Amino acid sequence: MCDHHHLRPQTSSHASGDVEHVNFLSEDIGALFLQDNYSDITLVVEEKKFPVHKVILAARSEYFRALLFGGLCESKPGVHEITLKDTAASSFQHLLKYIYTGRMLLTSLQEESLLDVLGLADRFGFVELKNSISQYLEAMLSIRNVCLIYDMASVYSLSSLLQTCFEFMDQNAMDTLQSDSFMTLSASSMRAVLSRDSFCAPEIEIFKAVRRWAEQNPEVELSSVMCSVRLPLMSLGELLNIVRESSLVSADLILDSINIKTTHRDTELSYRGSLVPEENIATLRHGAQVIRGEMKSALLDGDFNNYDLDRGFSRHPIDDNNPQQGIVVQLGSASIINTIRLLLWDKDMRSYSYHIEVSMDEKDWVRVIDHTRFQCRSWQYLRFPQRVVKFVKITGTHNSVNRVFHLVCFECMFSKKTVELEGGIIVPRENVATIRHSACVVEGVSRCRNALINGDIQNYDWDSGYTCHQLGSGAIVVQLAQPYVLSSMRLLLWDCDGRSYSYYVEVSTDQQHWTMIADFTKKPCRSWQVFTFPSCAMTFIKIVGTHNTANEVFHCVHFECPAESSALSEFESRRSSEDPSPPTLRLLPPAGSNMALQGLNQAADAEDGYGGMLQDGERSASPTLSS
Repeated sequence: MCDHHHLRPQTSSHASGDVEHVNFLSEDIGALFLQDNYSDITLVVEEKKFPVHKVILAARSEYFRALLFGGLCESKPGVHEITLKDTAASSFQHLLKYIYTGRMLLTSLQEESLLDVLGLADRFGFVELKNSISQYLEAMLSIRNVCLIYDMASVYSLSSLLQTCFEFMDQNAMDTLQSDSFMTLSASSMRAVLSRDSFCAPEIEIFKAVRRWAEQNPEVELSSVMCSVRLPLMSLGELLNIVRESSLVSADLILDSINIKTTHRDTELSYRGSLVPEENIATLRHGAQVIRGEMKSALLDGDFNNYDLDRGFSRHPIDDNNPQQGIVVQLGSASIINTIRLLLWDKDMRSYSYHIEVSMDEKDWVRVIDHTRFQCRSWQYLRFPQRVVKFVKITGTHNSVNRVFHLVCFECMFSKKTVELEGGIIVPRENVATIRHSACVVEGVSRCRNALINGDIQNYDWDSGYTCHQLGSGAIVVQLAQPYVLSSMRLLLWDCDGRSYSYYVEVSTDQQHWTMIADFTKKPCRSWQVFTFPSCAMTFIKIVGTHNTANEVFHCVHFECPAESSALSEFESRRSSEDPSPPTLRLLPPAGSNMALQGLNQAADAEDGYGGMLQDGERSASPTLSS
């Protein structure tokens, strides 16, 4: 090996005292690649000899460490050559260069060599190289190679590459079926591909592709693959004239398929549908259209900002005696969805009730969302188990103002986000009593309608930043946009002096029937409150003050549900270690709580200038609400 050190550029010294010449180290070790200098063993691959250095191979690979120093026969003294079987010499040379240099130019490798190197990287335990090749293969998928790459990804358990191959084949299902590479799939890979609901092609075309595959793979037991073909999705003519004549499917299986097709509900059939993750497919661009409902053009135009009393929404009259009522959206193609977003008309404080059904034939409907028992408003975020859908029907059943259901915006999609459901209702993990989640305060006095849920816990004093009600009259009521299943809440009582309050909390789905979930009427409570209760569905939360040690007004600065996870964890920890049932969790006052205000005149009129936010005569007879 020649001395090349004198070719290196001079490097300047560093005042910090740190020297980093990693590039020189890489060059020096890389210079040993395929050099006899200092080599102490030879690897023989397809009769080609590779001089190597045991210590370098052992340092880079556990496989070679065990082979060369693990006590096997190859590691005994006097062994100078080791033969590696089932290995291609050209591919091994690429791997060996990577071992010495840490570099490999993947673009210079032919596809076959690339797959060979992938196999060697897996065999010899080079995980980083295997992942890098996997990512490179993801970017070079084509109809010509996707099936071959899928099989390799399956052999080497490359989950990311497998998923990318699945998605590519889903998006190009017909081309994949007709490609030559489809014929090279193993039986297990064939089953994995065809069993996916998102591999969306006409079932008769899938059957024909399997028939061609069977002709080229006569040694494979066909029933292991044919079970992935969904015969009940074919027409009667296709079953009798194509499937039966092929002699690949028994007469009994064909009769069973006809029986399923004719006796089962359409919604019970195992349909295939296209899958477009995280993208709204209820758009004109995706071929969707509104086929039932008044003022159809507004619903799918994507404009959810420009609407008023006369325009910007679709609607239908609410008629309890008309089962055909509703707004129906037809998607551009059968699609897999699990998420729907709606914007109910919300220019005033009205609430709606509704349900949503889906169908493949516009005849047999299955209900996926039932909010007929709940009062809902503004934006609705809805989740349900994924289904293949062609038609979506939204039916309003109640409007608190009149007998018309108004819908401003409709979106549907497949989402990969994990959402917990209980009885079809979302169990949120973040605070949903926020303006961003379309919640609102419908009862209570404040200078700003939604001060209670605007998230500001810093800026409040004796005059502003809180919501209140007169003791013995009224309450503070928060309406969530839609029903949620909740089991915890947190609120901040006004704490700018040493006063304490007593209160209770009730919840409701319709603002008529209330259930108490927290009773602190006999406890002196102050500042931050956190409490839990048995989970239940709700849309309204009523906070009622029953005592204030300073005056006759109940003041609340902030409300959230569910309680912030960190606060809830601290509450549960304190409850288990101190008091089995404490009424509150006392935290430090937030920045902005001015304890010095204790000496100020607290008889100021807190109602002055309050913008008349209370609805339906809830305001009492001009009380003086002071802090």
